Amino acid sequence: MKAVYITKHGGPEVLIYGDLPEPNIGPNDVKVKVQACGINRLDLFTRAGKRGTRLNLAEPHILGGDASGDVIEIGSQVSKVTVGDRVVVNPRLTCSECRYCIAGEEEYCLDANMLGTTTNGSYAEYVTVPAVNTVPLPQDISYEDAAALPTVFLPSWNMLLRRASLKPWETVLILSASSGVGSAAIQVAKKLIGARVIATTSTQDKAIKASNLGADEVIQYPKSNIKDCVMELTKGQGVDVVVDHVGTDFWKDAFASLAPGGRYGICGVTSGYLGELHLGQLFLKNQTVFGVFMGRKNDLRNIVDMVSKRKLSSVIHDILPLESAIHAHELMDSRTTFGKLVLKMP
Repeated sequence: MKAVYITKHGGPEVLIYGDLPEPNIGPNDVKVKVQACGINRLDLFTRAGKRGTRLNLAEPHILGGDASGDVIEIGSQVSKVTVGDRVVVNPRLTCSECRYCIAGEEEYCLDANMLGTTTNGSYAEYVTVPAVNTVPLPQDISYEDAAALPTVFLPSWNMLLRRASLKPWETVLILSASSGVGSAAIQVAKKLIGARVIATTSTQDKAIKASNLGADEVIQYPKSNIKDCVMELTKGQGVDVVVDHVGTDFWKDAFASLAPGGRYGICGVTSGYLGELHLGQLFLKNQTVFGVFMGRKNDLRNIVDMVSKRKLSSVIHDILPLESAIHAHELMDSRTTFGKLVLKMP
């Protein structure tokens, strides 16, 4: 099968487009003929061996987590998925056996893997995943739109609807609106919850796109100070919730923008891990800082349902052929995109 893989860590140039054997399936697995796969920042970290993703690489490693396609083979124990089903894949591979999985809180799984990072992924014509990690894909959602959903909408859904429990009368600050997570979080916060959304981005063009998605106000950095703008927009009160997938670069100003009783959610650290935390402010203002990594399997079903009902939508910057993976990684590294990049299979 055609696939994009790495045999060593490095820049985009280490990506290889070539032929690899098709994956085998286990009794509880399904084999999916991939039609489209989304590119995520985690793919770039895995390629480079950064942010805790360094691999042994004794064998070629296929990147990619998000995928959509058609089921072409099922394992002997699979009963709820059939050959020919259109599906979107949840890339968070949980154990189904630990106390969290048994309780239905699989986002806390003690033995989880991530498709394309700790296992071979979806930059390929075929991928094998547990049947429970597939979600039926309605005919009214394209493969490309579906492949742009999981890794950006799952943390946004989990963070805003569950962990932060954002309310319609509250205000949320969403950092880096042009990213996949940023563009998803704006929609969840505005279109599903009805909260006031303040977003940040780097250019006027991106600010217009963020506004079109539902942001009420957009702060352009670096020409504007995020904290000062937030305090002006909220009349000194601050925001109730922060969605942060950036990390170090924005941490200081974003945390200082948090209102008393505010909740600060982190689902990524693209600019770095470290940030100084004022513990006195944390307890004196009754604030909460929490982390989110992906979400629950049923969350993706709900997200797909919302997309089918036109309450949420994929935001895609461009769709490229699989063999253009190097260019796609370079494009994502350039930070000039708005929304997702998607690879289409040959």
